[in-house]
Amino acid sequence: MQYNVAQLLQAQTGTIRRHEIDKPAEEVQALLDGDGVSARGPVHGTVRLIRTIDGVLVTGTLETAIGLTCDRCLDPVEAKVTLDLQESFRPTIDIDSGAALPPVKGEELATLIDEQHILDLSEVVRQLILLETPMHPVCRSDCRGLCPRCGQNLNEGQCDCETETVDPRWAKLQSLLDDTTEVESVS
Repeated sequence: MQYNVAQLLQAQTGTIRRHEIDKPAEEVQALLDGDGVSARGPVHGTVRLIRTIDGVLVTGTLETAIGLTCDRCLDPVEAKVTLDLQESFRPTIDIDSGAALPPVKGEELATLIDEQHILDLSEVVRQLILLETPMHPVCRSDCRGLCPRCGQNLNEGQCDCETETVDPRWAKLQSLLDDTTEVESVS
């Protein structure tokens, strides 16, 4: 997802270049290694590179599929994610003179166009995938999860564990409920 934008940086403000992105899952996985997310499909979509006064504005919509683990039953889950891309990139070298441009305070390294005028979307796409990853993925909305005692996947069948046990930390509150029930039956 690297683009040489030397010609675009020499063009007039407002000039647009369109690029189709279709990166295989293997390349996407290389971006996501170590992030707890696996790529299950290619990243595909269209991006527009628009020349601005300060650099290049990249906009577009990308789609991909990622693999996660269900928070309730620990089964694998595949989620489709849509990435709405809108990011400004700034060159580090002046296109006309070749002089280094001063850094801007608080600027992210991922949004810099390098000395060879290469704009790299890889880190921005990686961050967008992580931002769009569901916080608590579930395999289905009615997932019953795992038994807290034996670990049986309750989606596959009921276990033989006792289900009516009261947590000892809440036992005192249960006795208050029992007292209320007796008072109501007396009156």
